[in-house]
Amino acid sequence: MTADPALPTERLTLVDLLDRLLAGGVVIAGDLTLRIADVDLVRVNLHALIGSVDARLPSPWEEHGT
Repeated sequence: MTADPALPTERLTLVDLLDRLLAGGVVIAGDLTLRIADVDLVRVNLHALIGSVDARLPSPWEEHGT
């Protein structure tokens, strides 16, 4: 019986992980329902797109022409 290949020994810090995720963008989607006795009490739908911002693009919130 052969052993599974070892996991890469590269360590990744949280900052590096966030940098890699934001470089390509991340989509988060999920549903949460709080139910008691088959009665839905609270329902939360989450849909989020997270990505990096390029400094060369103008901000949509800046006032132009002032």
